Amino acid sequence: MHAPGFWQRDGVLPRLLAPLADRVAAVTAQRLAATPGFNPGCPVLCIGNLTVGGQGKTPTVLAVAERLQAAGRQVFCLTRGYGGALPGPTWVDPAQHTAAEVGDEPLLLAALAPTIMAKDRALGAKAARAAGAQIIVMDDGFQNPAVCKSLSLIVVDGATGFGNGRVLPAGPLREPIAAGLARAQGVVCVGPDRVGLEKLLPPGLPLLSATLQPTPEDAARWRGQKLVAFAGIGRPQKFFETLEALGAELVGTRAFADHRPYRATDLAALRQQAAREGATLITTSKDWARLPFTDRAGIATLPVRLVFEDGAVLDGLLAPYLEPSL
Repeated sequence: MHAPGFWQRDGVLPRLLAPLADRVAAVTAQRLAATPGFNPGCPVLCIGNLTVGGQGKTPTVLAVAERLQAAGRQVFCLTRGYGGALPGPTWVDPAQHTAAEVGDEPLLLAALAPTIMAKDRALGAKAARAAGAQIIVMDDGFQNPAVCKSLSLIVVDGATGFGNGRVLPAGPLREPIAAGLARAQGVVCVGPDRVGLEKLLPPGLPLLSATLQPTPEDAARWRGQKLVAFAGIGRPQKFFETLEALGAELVGTRAFADHRPYRATDLAALRQQAAREGATLITTSKDWARLPFTDRAGIATLPVRLVFEDGAVLDGLLAPYLEPSL
């Protein structure tokens, strides 16, 4: 979906929708309070957010899982598999599964660590533990109480923050800011903080600054190259800005809704545009995962990884889970 513009500012429409937003907030609070949650018998680290849409949760999951793996932990990723048709629990295999079956994000996670896609997160956590998981890193699910969480990190896009600060449908929030932050152990700001996040956080809650960066090799590869870029992520403009910052010449861009499956007509039009411009067609790794296997030829990707400004802060939060005694 494309976020409506009024979610980033207050006004008449958000105020008119406030009663519905209050109801959504109340239902979420009741659900969180009423369900005890399943304890799989190992730590569960949740990477979530307070707003709908993409803020960078999956790159954060990958960064956290990679850090835990480096310490010798047996890490499993758990995801609901938004957009996938299979109910799960399903062990995700990028060579066999499609985004239509398991969702695009599980395919990215499975390239790094054993990944289970399950609509019922409790069943997924149970399967992961039975398979030998020492730590489960859960992509999203912060407002889902089905599984007990040992640590929760909230991911925020530094350019959009918490929007107008209102709950759905009056704003982008899944729950009130104060209620969500009270259950979190840290906040990850992805990209430059343009909204003053630090002033919104309660005292003592760590704020971790991070950026999505390509490898030096990928950065050099596209410098000066003519590109037609397309993306269907939470904020496609962020991808286009990254390419421009690398020195690429963007001769065309196309933004799609987050998680939207690509149609043959979409790809045909994009290929024609790239051919007219004498340009390379490029997209994100997440979008590439949604492309049918037969339609991936000739489409480049720009892989990025999350780099923390101060890795020691992240290590401090993860310290209890880095010990070999787990």
